[in-house]
Amino acid sequence: MLADRIGGKVVLGAGVLWWSAATMLTPLAAHAGLVPLLAARAMMGIGEGVAMPAMNSLLSSWVPSGERSRSLSLVYSGMYTGSMIGLGLSPGMCQRLGWGSVFEIFGLAGVLWSAAWWWLSASSPKADRRISAAERAHIEALRTKKGDKPISVRAIPWRLLMSKPQVWAIVVAHFCHNWGLFILLTWMPTYYNQVLGMDLAKSGFYSVLPWFAMAISANVGGWLADAMVKRGVGIGKVRKVMQTVGFMGPAVALTILPGVSQVWQAVACMCLSQGLDAFSQSGLYSNHADIAPSYAGVLLGISNTAGVLAGVVGTYVTGKILAVAGWAAVWKIAVVMYVFGMVWFNIFASGEKIID
Repeated sequence: MLADRIGGKVVLGAGVLWWSAATMLTPLAAHAGLVPLLAARAMMGIGEGVAMPAMNSLLSSWVPSGERSRSLSLVYSGMYTGSMIGLGLSPGMCQRLGWGSVFEIFGLAGVLWSAAWWWLSASSPKADRRISAAERAHIEALRTKKGDKPISVRAIPWRLLMSKPQVWAIVVAHFCHNWGLFILLTWMPTYYNQVLGMDLAKSGFYSVLPWFAMAISANVGGWLADAMVKRGVGIGKVRKVMQTVGFMGPAVALTILPGVSQVWQAVACMCLSQGLDAFSQSGLYSNHADIAPSYAGVLLGISNTAGVLAGVVGTYVTGKILAVAGWAAVWKIAVVMYVFGMVWFNIFASGEKIID
């Protein structure tokens, strides 16, 4: 809501500064006790929660629909690259500098980024004093031609938003998508250790590779999606094709995974799963600004709430399942989620603007 009302620059900048400070304070909180540690991590989550809605609001203000897939994919590939760097560096940092260094150094990086962000960014072309008048006019002309020009957001039409099946297509798909994504993010090192017998350093290295695959394939999917739009393929069809790949790729990979026995085979399945999952950036994630460009931040806030709940519930349930049924059951449930999300999105999703 805040991003759509006062601008994504302020909300994203404040969010990064907030979660970076909470991250830097985590070692101190941990030494103080469990309750302060949990409070510090909760504060970090509050800051992180604004990131994706603010980014969607910014892109909706800056980017016309014909360039939306590759711009969103490029932005989100930064998240995958960050995961890749973090997973790759953290084991060595823990061993050489102590576990607290991970939080202190990465938190400081966020603070430094925030300083650059406040100096260089703008919520919209109109508010950016660094671009030329010609570039500003070019962007606005493209967005107006495509019908993307935003209106002033004064009141959020909650009842109208929640009454649209196209909104629920995104919300349910986001839940199903994040169920599998968060399980892999949270439990992948444990899987490598328990099933494949890797130590911390090796599991950290192999955990990096799927995120590398995501960073690459997200941009490939974005360029393919925008190329399809440029060739005249309907935006709704493009979103469904991309999201079908984003769901069925992981479903197939995780179906194969329980039957493999070699390390390279398991890593290949993980890379295939995460790599094709990244096509979702050109599917459901880009769809928010398609159907409600003036409320892109609010809509992503709604769907991301469902997505984060999937991560909370899925991570907890996975621990319980592992205690009684093992990894094969974990992957089967994730596959069911992916298939259900694919069917639901293909039935109810649309590329047409439904709310002006």
